[in-house]
Amino acid sequence: MLTLVIPIRSAYGLQDFITTTHLEYMAKVMLATGLMVTYGYFVEAFTAWYSADTFETYMMHNRMTGPYGWAYALLILCNVVLPQLLWAKPFRQNVLLLWVMSLVINVGMWFERFVIVVSSLSRDYLPSSWGMYTPTVWDWAMFAGTIGLFLFLLFLFIRFLPMISIFEMQTLLPEAHVKEAKP
Repeated sequence: MLTLVIPIRSAYGLQDFITTTHLEYMAKVMLATGLMVTYGYFVEAFTAWYSADTFETYMMHNRMTGPYGWAYALLILCNVVLPQLLWAKPFRQNVLLLWVMSLVINVGMWFERFVIVVSSLSRDYLPSSWGMYTPTVWDWAMFAGTIGLFLFLLFLFIRFLPMISIFEMQTLLPEAHVKEAKP
């Protein structure tokens, strides 16, 4: 959310309506969800270890140290380690750092999907099915197209629907008087 809110706030001059206090609260939510994701990663690794299932243990070991171990390391860096910086108030109050942090977490979430899909498909139960994934130009085009479609729909949404509710604007503006309905 911060990835979109911060540039829109800056581009449309909404600093009076989306304040740094709002952004700090959103940073706290991002920290809380980051802790939930961290717990999920820990439970996944613990379950693989505790179950003592050969295939489950191999899957986790392969994710961490296999040919796509670099992607798992980036996933942990982006989704577990770097969000811990949000415990410090200066990181939560600096708008530019907060926006960069949201981009880093988005990259980490993309790596999570990459690790789930690619590492799972690259090592099947049969060694004859093993293979490394190399993206083609069509894979990159599909990725760029999904980002382009999202941005197109976002700009349509911004153009035709109000970003901030009219009712909220009436309560924010000092000269506005909310009229009560007469019976």
